[in-house]
Amino acid sequence: MRIGVVSDTHNNLRNVGKIVELFNDSDVARVVHTGDITQAKTLDALAGLVAPLFGVFGNNDCERESLQRAIATHGFNFQDPPFECTWHGRRIVVVHDPRDLENLAHNRHDLALHGHTHLYRLTRSAGRLEFNPGECAGHLKGYNAVGVVDLETMEAELLRF
Repeated sequence: MRIGVVSDTHNNLRNVGKIVELFNDSDVARVVHTGDITQAKTLDALAGLVAPLFGVFGNNDCERESLQRAIATHGFNFQDPPFECTWHGRRIVVVHDPRDLENLAHNRHDLALHGHTHLYRLTRSAGRLEFNPGECAGHLKGYNAVGVVDLETMEAELLRF
């Protein structure tokens, strides 16, 4: 199973349209947003995803009422971090701020996803993969990225745009 990972879209609708296109072309089974959606119209744009959308709220998701309405309208699954699940036999945790990972037992999760820093991160420690695809709300073509994680091989790749 392949999952898409996106973080910190910060209401850049042009980039969100490209992100939807990338994930739909990448045959991902699910997409995870690691927070900082910012406004409901970003979720409306993400409704174009073929795969179901899951995620957590970030520190810039202040318009919670409108975000919650859009989440309900589109049938998405969002919550305050941490979001923990098991997909394809892998224990996964999703947070926005990587400092929140420090409070979680490292050996409980095979995959830890986060955002917040806008910086690419791919580390392996104690049998766990930690991944942040980095910047996707910027305006410099070629420097924006989302990620795809293969839960079978536990390999992650960047899709730059």
